[in-house]
Amino acid sequence: MNTHFTVFERNLHLERYPAKHQHVSLQAWDAADEYIIDHVETCALLSNSVNKDTPVIVINDDFGALTCWFSDKNPIFVSDSWISHKSVMTNLMINGLETDNIEFCDALTDLKDVINTKAKVVLIKIPRSLALLEQQLITLQSVLDKDSTIIAAGKVKTVQNSVLKLFEKYIGKTTTSLAKKKARLIFSKYDDIKTEKSPYPTIVSDPLIPFSLSNHANVFCREHLDIGARILLKNLPSALDKKVIDLGCGNGVIGVSILDQNKNAHVTFVDESFMAVESAKENVMNHIGNLDRATFIVSNCLEELLKVESSNYDIVLCNPPFHQQNTITDHVAHQMFNDAKMALKHGGELRIVGNRHLDYPIKLKKLFGGYAVIDNNKKFSILSTYKARQ
Repeated sequence: MNTHFTVFERNLHLERYPAKHQHVSLQAWDAADEYIIDHVETCALLSNSVNKDTPVIVINDDFGALTCWFSDKNPIFVSDSWISHKSVMTNLMINGLETDNIEFCDALTDLKDVINTKAKVVLIKIPRSLALLEQQLITLQSVLDKDSTIIAAGKVKTVQNSVLKLFEKYIGKTTTSLAKKKARLIFSKYDDIKTEKSPYPTIVSDPLIPFSLSNHANVFCREHLDIGARILLKNLPSALDKKVIDLGCGNGVIGVSILDQNKNAHVTFVDESFMAVESAKENVMNHIGNLDRATFIVSNCLEELLKVESSNYDIVLCNPPFHQQNTITDHVAHQMFNDAKMALKHGGELRIVGNRHLDYPIKLKKLFGGYAVIDNNKKFSILSTYKARQ
């Protein structure tokens, strides 16, 4: 894995978090990171005048290339991803860079509560989700003025008309750079636009569930019920008086259903998205009426939970993702299965839904010794496996 990031004859050692699970072909930065740094440095946009009174805001920095590079400028780091937060903290430590002057914020943070003035420079990596970008641009409005410089970066294929229209709608006049190494910059000037109401969270109803779902902007399938979740909802295990983990919970539809159907069940909702966990919390509160039988954890798989307890859960339910940030990968699902085994009691069950073409059966058989197919259709399978009894 290439970990040596070099721009302007300065070297950083950057890793994708968690490094031990990454494919050797992946690296912790891309051409968009290089392009935005090159532009900022060449134009001297972050001079010595940048300090805590005129902050630079860095949004959606996947693995910390931008935050580490500009760490001496008192940056405000904003991301909905716990993995990105961990990546930035890890790479700052690896490179011996200060962390005390960096403000870490999740994507639900109201930025006007973080800074007392207007932002001088805002650097944005274009996220996978247009809805997340839209919400972030709305949030930015409160800390911008006509002197603010807003620069976004992404691969050429991500700098689409739909992205540019969002900048024009919520920020102001927007232009783009020429392409360089398959990356492009977006330049936008704030035109004192004020959005009265955000379109998020969205509310979704479905005949399959007896409750509505609140979905913050970065929640997967925020406009309808996920097709994988639909088949899993029809094949939920009995969880009466059980301790259950909804791993990769999203809006919490699986866990809320468990609480709804099983007296005295306790569900721990886990996701690496702050917005997902907050959506799950709101949905538990809205339907169950209290949070007494629920716990909420933002984590990379079950890392944060396993720091405090293991072998303590009866059931883990999981609809694994097949990407990390903008990269298609199966390592997240594989780590989920390994962490689930550590969290389960002996005799406890892991039940997952997955695309039939993925190698989940092979992985489950190797890790648990076997599995059973509970249900399937043309696209998905419900697989069940158990942690061996002592």
